[in-house]
Amino acid sequence: MDMQWLEDVLVLLEENNLTRAAARRNITQPAFSRRIRSFEDWLGVDVLERGKNTVDVSPSLVSNEAEIRALVTRLRDLRGKIANFDPASSLVSIAAQHAAVFSTFPDMALRAKQSFPAVKFRLRAANLRDCVTMFLRGDTKMLLCYEADSATPLPFNSSIKRGLWGVDYLIPVIGGLLRYSVKTNGEIPERTPALVYPEDSYFGEVLGASGRPFGTPSQCSNPVCETAFSTGMKELALKGIGIGWLPYSMVYREIENGDLISLGDTLGKETLNVAVYADVTDEISMLLLNIWSFSANS
Repeated sequence: MDMQWLEDVLVLLEENNLTRAAARRNITQPAFSRRIRSFEDWLGVDVLERGKNTVDVSPSLVSNEAEIRALVTRLRDLRGKIANFDPASSLVSIAAQHAAVFSTFPDMALRAKQSFPAVKFRLRAANLRDCVTMFLRGDTKMLLCYEADSATPLPFNSSIKRGLWGVDYLIPVIGGLLRYSVKTNGEIPERTPALVYPEDSYFGEVLGASGRPFGTPSQCSNPVCETAFSTGMKELALKGIGIGWLPYSMVYREIENGDLISLGDTLGKETLNVAVYADVTDEISMLLLNIWSFSANS
């Protein structure tokens, strides 16, 4: 069907006269009549009642004028959206764990900007449970989170697609004057102060399940600060307040320049997948998911 047929019909309904309608459409009356006939052939129903000396608009067409106008408006809007769609100017809302906002998202934003220079982001930082709630409720179109290597992916249905940005590691680090308490073989005194995660926080659950020392209150004999806020824990570790378990992506620069010492060889490390989830109905979110994923699956 040609869009101009519907526009012809609307003008015909307004003028109720073929000649005047043709003039408004800037074509001859015979050409206008042929276009109306083409619309009738597509519709399979006559919209004009043709007599020997008269041509009248059929009542069925008149009674559906409002619906035709609404359809034309919707089609024009759709055409405009398709023609003017520009992912580069879209605003993308993302629910993200606090740690991922600092450790991972800056690099993700840089990669996105390479393809869509004007894309904008609205980050909603929270703990994992609240992030999942925001995402499922529709407050955000994407979810960025850590997933322990031993954990199964979040159980979303087919309306959500998952991708992997990469792999990170939760490692124990120590800084400040406490660095000098580390023995040459990498061992540290049992009573060394520690910065621990709450047992019910995501990192606390990961470290608790593996029984990692200095990770949670139950795995530490001298916890000096308990916090789920990893960026705050990093600053405390740098000041030498205690040992802290942090994502490697958040502390690798400090490890390289010697401000922090990794105790991963002694205390081990926890593998973390950096997962990205997107609403499949949101086009820009799916485009970003493809950019951000080395592996995308349902």
